[in-house]
Amino acid sequence: MQQPAHPCILTIAGSDSGGGAGIQADLKTMTVLGGFGMSVVTALTAQNGLGVTGIHAPEPAFVAQQLSTVLDGFPVAAAKTGMLFSAPIIEAVADGLASKNFPLVVDPVSVSQSGHALLREDAVAALIARILPLADLLTPNRPEAEMLTGMAIDSETDVAVAMERILAMGPRAVLIKGGHFDSGDTLVDWLGVPGAAPVPLPQPRVETPNNHGTGCTLSAAIATHLGLGCDLDTAVRRAQAYLHLCLEKSYAPGRGTGPVNHAAPWEQNRTL
Repeated sequence: MQQPAHPCILTIAGSDSGGGAGIQADLKTMTVLGGFGMSVVTALTAQNGLGVTGIHAPEPAFVAQQLSTVLDGFPVAAAKTGMLFSAPIIEAVADGLASKNFPLVVDPVSVSQSGHALLREDAVAALIARILPLADLLTPNRPEAEMLTGMAIDSETDVAVAMERILAMGPRAVLIKGGHFDSGDTLVDWLGVPGAAPVPLPQPRVETPNNHGTGCTLSAAIATHLGLGCDLDTAVRRAQAYLHLCLEKSYAPGRGTGPVNHAAPWEQNRTL
């Protein structure tokens, strides 16, 4: 299939009924950055800015059917995964992506910002065994990297050790995000590939209470830029810049923690 003017970018993730994270954040990001967003819904959440009140997951066979139908109908240029929830759903997704011919960004979502578990404990092994080897880039935050490696990550040296352990699990690259580190006014994400030292990617920290959906937005932005033809380093840096602007312009549309402002670049350059 020929790629359309706007490359087809696929998100395989959970739905956020509050609109700030998950599928909703991904599709907004893909659209603003020039992609055509498509989705495979792995879970439905009852969620708002105050937290997650419930989760309903479809049958794994229906997740597989969504995925096969999208892959059959569209020339996917890149994809990302987010909330995968359970081992059977992970198995269904991994089987469907086994012969993929496009880059895959894996965001190993495990806990919501409000502290609600989004990945069952018995699904971690399946995530490591089936999804990580398919990842062209894995984007864990500090708690997720600690979950995957079984070690505390408190220093730059720890980052390097954790990255080496994660790369041994199969992903072709890892981005350990710096948002959960206490690094003052500067936030540092660390990008690593096998056989090379981690590359620090610093940026100014944005002080805002409205940071819902940051991980989803970053991984969706990276996938979109990869689908647009960027190399990995460029895709990550451009995604960082996009998220930074979205955080600067974030706001709370309802009660509780608000989302990043996915429309920030459009608002900044608005013409009617």
